[in-house]
Amino acid sequence: MRKPGSKKGPIVGSGGQQRKSLQPKGPTPRAEDRVHHPAARRKGSTGRSPAAQGRSGGAGRASGGSARSRGAAGTAEIVAGRNAVVEALRAGVPVTAVYVASRIDTDERVKEALKIAGDQQIPLLEASRTDLDRLTGDAVHQGLAAQVPPYAYAHPMDLLDLAVASGRPPLLVVLDGVTDPRNLGAVIRSVAAFGGHGVIVPERRAAGVTASAWKTSAGAAARIPVARATNLTRTLRELQDAGCVVVGLDAEGAVPLPELASDERPFVLVVGAEGAGLSRLVRETCDLVVSIPMAVGTESLNAGVAAGVMLYELHRRRPTN
Repeated sequence: MRKPGSKKGPIVGSGGQQRKSLQPKGPTPRAEDRVHHPAARRKGSTGRSPAAQGRSGGAGRASGGSARSRGAAGTAEIVAGRNAVVEALRAGVPVTAVYVASRIDTDERVKEALKIAGDQQIPLLEASRTDLDRLTGDAVHQGLAAQVPPYAYAHPMDLLDLAVASGRPPLLVVLDGVTDPRNLGAVIRSVAAFGGHGVIVPERRAAGVTASAWKTSAGAAARIPVARATNLTRTLRELQDAGCVVVGLDAEGAVPLPELASDERPFVLVVGAEGAGLSRLVRETCDLVVSIPMAVGTESLNAGVAAGVMLYELHRRRPTN
């Protein structure tokens, strides 16, 4: 109550609301149990929680701990620009849609893109310039863009199984810390050209099969599977346990390429990034490290070129049938 003689009225209490707000409300519900959370919507569409899906996705290897299944790699990629779209369509990139600006000024590139899309029954979608700007992230699209689906990666050990089933000496390429997707595309193309069976990339801090990698591979990414490894060192040890010889390629390698002995054992070539080379743990895991002799004054080759030189030499020495 107010003091006697005060012109103000009595004090209104909180009714215990402040005291109630201090009471504990229990543990925070899991994401899939919250009605409006994206995880709850995913759970409703599959009928299982994400944890249950992971447990039932397949038995992993004892040391690997991951399911041997193919998985999507995120969202779709967008190829922007007339030259880029035409090159992607020529290379056989699995384009799912071609976006064309309203009232576009046609030229030979646009005509060819529309013709290839029509021949391959790829959907043609008309879009405004504003929509294309938003779709391509304000890239220079010149009124033409193409959508490429997310890549489905294989399990690393599945590549070895496919290589053995081919009847040819298994040959896999592992990229360690290569972050340029164009280098990845060039390696995929070299693997296809010289009888390789697949490429393995780390899950983190490495390039994935993006639209740029698709284009650089000139369609080879449709024939050569790419796998992602959660732990690259552990994957290399699994390949060694399966009978593979793991050879690293580095400018400071102790064995020059002409002195490398070649046989019909399963061969795993590990290529590091230009400049950084192989990481310490990967280098220590390799059975031996090879270097490519170069002219004086040349410090290094990028990953795509170095892998191409090494794959050619292996293809020349080893039986292909």
